[in-house]
Amino acid sequence: MSRPNKGGRADLLVEIGTEELPPRALQRLAEAFAELLTVALTDQCLAPAGAAVWFATPRRLAARLPAVARRCPDRVKQRRGPALAAAFDGGGAATPAAVGFARSCGVPIDVLEKLETDKGSWLVHRTVEAGDSASALVPQCIEQAIIALPTPKRMRWGKGSVEFVRPVHWLVVLHGSRVIPCQLLGVAAGRVSAGHRFMGEHRVRICSAGSYEQDLEECGAVIADFARRRQLIARQVQKLGNKAGGVVVADPALLDTVTALVEKPHALLGHFDPAFLEVPPEALISSMRDHQKYFHVVDDKGVLLPRFITVSNIRSTTPGRVSKGNERVLQARLADAQFFWKTDCRQPLDSRIDALEGILFHQALGSLRDKARRLSRLARQIAQCLGADPAACVRAAELCKADLVTGMVGEFPDLQGVMGRHLAKHDQEPVAVARAIEEHYLPRQAGDALPSSTPGRIVALADRLDSLVGIFSTGEEPTGEKDPYALRRAALGIIRILVEKKLDLDIVELVDSAADAYTVGGHPISGAVREQAVAFIMERYRAWYSSAG
Repeated sequence: MSRPNKGGRADLLVEIGTEELPPRALQRLAEAFAELLTVALTDQCLAPAGAAVWFATPRRLAARLPAVARRCPDRVKQRRGPALAAAFDGGGAATPAAVGFARSCGVPIDVLEKLETDKGSWLVHRTVEAGDSASALVPQCIEQAIIALPTPKRMRWGKGSVEFVRPVHWLVVLHGSRVIPCQLLGVAAGRVSAGHRFMGEHRVRICSAGSYEQDLEECGAVIADFARRRQLIARQVQKLGNKAGGVVVADPALLDTVTALVEKPHALLGHFDPAFLEVPPEALISSMRDHQKYFHVVDDKGVLLPRFITVSNIRSTTPGRVSKGNERVLQARLADAQFFWKTDCRQPLDSRIDALEGILFHQALGSLRDKARRLSRLARQIAQCLGADPAACVRAAELCKADLVTGMVGEFPDLQGVMGRHLAKHDQEPVAVARAIEEHYLPRQAGDALPSSTPGRIVALADRLDSLVGIFSTGEEPTGEKDPYALRRAALGIIRILVEKKLDLDIVELVDSAADAYTVGGHPISGAVREQAVAFIMERYRAWYSSAG
């Protein structure tokens, strides 16, 4: 039992200042820290649930919780004694039981109270225990939140044993305008934060929890609010994209990453040599987006323009020089891509098929060349069942893995299939074949797009069936949460293609055809393995059907 106290309430601010935090994990860490801190304070009856605001920059994690009590509510402790019938005699005089109970509580009998319940009346002794102060409990709550942070790897620094995501340099803990004294992560709490490394004051005094963002921005040139920084970057890059005569492609994941890399963003427009546009645009975009964290610009038809936008963490007095420096860095990246593209174009894609002998698919199942042979056989059978053009399907199956031995895929692994399509087009393969080479990787994950062409669907089915049946034959089927060969995803891909594209194919026959392809290649598949593979796919189907409603 508790009762309110008159200690008052105030906002609580906790800021952990560090060396540069991992950008991809920054938002998740900040959200988790605010949530964990809220839970810890709520458990102590100090804060309302779910009201925290989180902040994050490359060098800090922070959370502010409104209306945090200065003390926990007082607790009323109740100790029950003898029943009233046993505590007093017929004349109303206290019995030895009542006297003994009062003595054990250290009070006179007349201080004791009565407790009425459905089961009878009792003597009780009630005392009020003052609630602990926030100053005593908040450090414990912060420590609990830090320990529970979802950080797979922590690091140590200096000579101590303290561990955190990155070395910690300062700690701010303010309750209203008062510092809560404590020592966590090897540093003492105070009200001094750190400003921008180059544009603001090195030491920034935080006046109160409520003035945190204002103090940091005015004195430290730091925008602590992640969402506001993100919006500012989005506006800046869109404005520069329009200035460049196109539209910037503001990929949400890239926007989050760039927001996590800067404390005061300033977008800059850059250019690259139009001659690089002969390289497939996906490779250019990968160089800009994935390697350099640049935003690319397209025209109103979606065609890539020789422009890019970078976001700097400083406002330079000579922005042109900063842009030129970024252009030189990108020039080298794009020159590499251009070199690999031109080199790959000198050799037809089908001449690379035999090189797949050097890439192991599985120790017990042979090379990727062996897999390509099985896919060709299986694709032909599926095409005949559907009345599709078997020549296009077989050709796509033969070539679908050939780009894995190209320089472009070696430099840009995420573009496997995409580069196969471009190289097939360069070799003047049929359009349906080129498209199927790319589409056979679809869907890559849950909710991803499905192949739009019939050859693409057929080769995608063949690829997944071959992997699933083959791995089951080696006894490495998924167990519990372990699925190293992504067979659950493969089964789900098979189901989605069959159901959503309305392909009239029998799963048992598909599995048998895939198993027969292994048998022809000298790796017979038993009936038990075939049944096991069918059961696995059907189990995934039931789960998918239930989740789809």
